[in-house]
Amino acid sequence: MPASRPDLRPVRGAAFPSLRFRTVHGHRRAFRIAGSGPALLLIHGVGDNSATWDSVHAKLAQRFTVIAPDLLGHGESDKPRADYSLAAFANGMRDLLATLGIDRVTLVGHSLGGGIAAQFAYQYPHMVERLVLVSSGGVTKDVSIALRLAALPMGSEALAALRLPGALPTLALAGRAAKTLIGSTKYGRDLPDGLRLLARLRDPAALSAFSRTLRAVVDGRGQLVTMLDRSYLMPSVPKQIIWGEDDIVIPVSHARMAHEAMPNSRLDVFEGSGHLPFRDHPDRFVEVVERFIDSTAPAHYDQDRLGALMRTGVEDDGAPAEAASVGA
Repeated sequence: MPASRPDLRPVRGAAFPSLRFRTVHGHRRAFRIAGSGPALLLIHGVGDNSATWDSVHAKLAQRFTVIAPDLLGHGESDKPRADYSLAAFANGMRDLLATLGIDRVTLVGHSLGGGIAAQFAYQYPHMVERLVLVSSGGVTKDVSIALRLAALPMGSEALAALRLPGALPTLALAGRAAKTLIGSTKYGRDLPDGLRLLARLRDPAALSAFSRTLRAVVDGRGQLVTMLDRSYLMPSVPKQIIWGEDDIVIPVSHARMAHEAMPNSRLDVFEGSGHLPFRDHPDRFVEVVERFIDSTAPAHYDQDRLGALMRTGVEDDGAPAEAASVGA
């Protein structure tokens, strides 16, 4: 059944969509929406917001209805003391889509957003047409040491020092110095985005939400969850994996591991790109996403087939389902 899209208007220019707001379950949710056609849901990573997609949102909106939310606890959305688990974020995406009258989407998830997209596909398979994982969390335990430290019990207390007088100017100065030294290397590629994330954490509510979100998926030993133990449940969902070759937040080895664990998935590794390939190479990113959508049919949800897979882990033709459990 095609998605209903009331009151949506096509966007043909390059203007970045402005923020809109909806109140869901008593909390204000911020989001950006533009375009018409099949729906794409762009889900950002931890500590980020919908503006991270500004290099590709308007371009994709020339052919699709593109929705980019600020996750609860992020951006301009409310930051309550609440559940910041992957399941809760997936619920929030379902609720926002319901308020917009959108029935089915292609999910595009970056970093933590990739884990949320995979969780959404598990919880609401009837709403999923395709899945695009971008430098995604949730493959195996390896993750940058910075995130591991931030997830430790004293991590948020250390980040609270950003509120001290002079902390942000000092951080900016250190960032400029670091960019001069390593800006041309893979270690400096994502430095500006990392500094912007840290600056947002000066807000106590944002820092609290960031800490709760991070600790739901990461501890001192790395990532706690894996999406691959349930990937066998979506054999009919077309899957595209996009990664930056120089990603030091979540190594590109995760991309190859996910690709191997998901038969018939597609993999594009962007050379000269770090953790945000859609910002490093926006035109290529749009091209890959459009080609993927144009060349695949939306997933068909079959409850009977899902039940059989859950019971046996084997496809109807006797072939093993695309199951893999990668240690977290």
